[in-house]
Amino acid sequence: MSEPVEDLTAIAAELRPYFIAEDEAREKALRSCRQVIRSSGDAIRSVHRGERDKARQLLNSAHELLRELTSDLEEHGRLLHSGFVHDAQKELAEGFITLALIANEDLPKPAALGVSYAAYLDGLGESVGEMRRYTLDSLRRGDVSRCEELLSIMEEIHGVLMSMDYPELLAHGLRRTADSTRGAIERTRGDLTISLRQKVLEAKLDHLS
Repeated sequence: MSEPVEDLTAIAAELRPYFIAEDEAREKALRSCRQVIRSSGDAIRSVHRGERDKARQLLNSAHELLRELTSDLEEHGRLLHSGFVHDAQKELAEGFITLALIANEDLPKPAALGVSYAAYLDGLGESVGEMRRYTLDSLRRGDVSRCEELLSIMEEIHGVLMSMDYPELLAHGLRRTADSTRGAIERTRGDLTISLRQKVLEAKLDHLS
């Protein structure tokens, strides 16, 4: 019969490679996720600057990196469904969705992006803030051509988020995202209303003069 200490030594030797592999995979995944988030943020800024080709390049690079990351984590299920991977997926989804909405293109679907449904919905919600930013920039330029359309899209997004009333474990904080979109929509509606009324007033003054 073997000694208990010998048994423990053997068990520890058996467990250690697993944790070493998990730790190495985690460190690599963290670096990749940070790059995905950085590239997605840079892409969104490019969209607002009107640099759509650059934005697509950045998003496509981030998308490829996320695909590689997902493949690397296939044998590390806990890491694949961790918070930092979710955040990277969310940022990528937000980037692609923002580009599609501003460029008036079809929305990408979760499967095409390789992101979870919860991350996609989070990214969809975050895109409302980017639509507000784009609308305000348009108002400053005196361009109201798409502002009402984008406000309507923001309201549709909010409606979708509110309809996904599921437990926190499944929805990853979606309720908070939905609540924040409501405030952004109301402020945007107020800004747009003031701008449109001002344009009407300016038109009447021009007519009188």
